[in-house]
Amino acid sequence: MTCMTNITMSNSLNDFIKYIESKGRAKNTLVNYSVDLEQFIKYLSGQGIINPSEINDKLVRGFISSLSGMGNAKTSVARKLSSVKGYISWLKKIGLINTDVVSLIQGPKLPTHIPRAISYEDTIRLITDGTKNSKNQKRDTLILEILYSSGLRVAELISLNWSMVDFESKTFRIMGKGSKERIVPFGMSVLTLLSEWKSLYFKTNDDPVFMSSNKSSERLTVRTVHRVVTRAARDVGLAGISPHTLRHCFATHMLERGAPLRIVQELLGHENISTTQRYLTITTEQIKRSYMDAHPRAKNE
Repeated sequence: MTCMTNITMSNSLNDFIKYIESKGRAKNTLVNYSVDLEQFIKYLSGQGIINPSEINDKLVRGFISSLSGMGNAKTSVARKLSSVKGYISWLKKIGLINTDVVSLIQGPKLPTHIPRAISYEDTIRLITDGTKNSKNQKRDTLILEILYSSGLRVAELISLNWSMVDFESKTFRIMGKGSKERIVPFGMSVLTLLSEWKSLYFKTNDDPVFMSSNKSSERLTVRTVHRVVTRAARDVGLAGISPHTLRHCFATHMLERGAPLRIVQELLGHENISTTQRYLTITTEQIKRSYMDAHPRAKNE
């Protein structure tokens, strides 16, 4: 690590990115941190701040105000503040800042968005019919099936190595956010597709399950997975579908069928159960089904 006596803002940022990289953070996370903190450091430079030890709560508040003043979305401002807080917490940890200057700083209040899920019937149509015209039908069908059957994040899907797949117990060993490991089961549909995929493309246990091409050892990219999902949705006439939609479907359909909230929380890898509770919103179909089952005049006698 850079010598403490002459550490600069730029050096401290480089060291911080190396630190979070060592914690196993996803590549996209590292990019976001770099972009957000470079913007923060540029703001500090404009305020005449050249040493990390000079950072205080007033400067952080000024940075957040400047972001809002430039028309940044609330979600963007909240993310940038989170990056700044992580950076400053690290500066305190290594002794460059003596006091916690960000603990009381709150970001903009974000609107509560209810996760969108499509019906089970549309989900199955997406998986079974959406890849019929794909040049990589086997791969694309498997991707859709895993996203729905196990509720993985895209980053978790593309990070899968063969060593993380247990065919006997039908489980994935997932390294989620914050390098937290969890075990996620998969069903018979995934087992069948995955076994066939392995017979075609398995090399070693350390290789990715999904590679960018048959001749490459590079992992499939997030962008490619997004294209697979949106193309499949388009081909079956569904709009506004993303990989995360399938994760929402996984959670919503399980809860609708009586799965305990705590179990779904564990499967999704949510740190806080309040995040999982968003999926408990009553759907129109649930209301209709409950009415038909419970009301004495709902059906003809």
